Amino acid sequence: MASNGLPIAITPIIAPTSRRTSRVAQTSFRCSLVTPTEKLLDEEAVYASVPSWDGSFGVLPGRAPVLARLGIGPLTLRVADSDKGQGGERSFFIAKGFVKMSADGLTILAEEAIPAERLNQTDCQAELKEAEARVVPDDAEDRTAERERIADARKAAKVKLELAAEGRSKGI
Repeated sequence: MASNGLPIAITPIIAPTSRRTSRVAQTSFRCSLVTPTEKLLDEEAVYASVPSWDGSFGVLPGRAPVLARLGIGPLTLRVADSDKGQGGERSFFIAKGFVKMSADGLTILAEEAIPAERLNQTDCQAELKEAEARVVPDDAEDRTAERERIADARKAAKVKLELAAEGRSKGI
């Protein structure tokens, strides 16, 4: 009651609505995977395991913003159900680039990305055999950089082979 004896009118303060759902209610995030030559993915996801240069990290809806350098490894996504169909798990081979998580979603800019279903186990075994046979030439200008390139090629081949083998076991 006001000092004059009349009831006080209480007007609720309503915050303007946002086009985004609150972080608590958010159940998915937009995930885009792009290489210099193609856009491989642009879908709603509920989880991502991202290979950064210093180890993998997970992404869930509402995650704090992050900008990181990609490493070499498997990218695993749990895609949300949509009007296109039931979601599921998708895997990709990823090599180098950058990843950014923001309020707009997860953007992965990879130098190389290959969907697991495109990987052939026989080809991956041959790539691994070739990578393991490589040695640093005696006349290499930068022996350290050459050793790193060889190590990257070996790691990439091993990851591709693992993804190809997993794909076979899943019936892909």
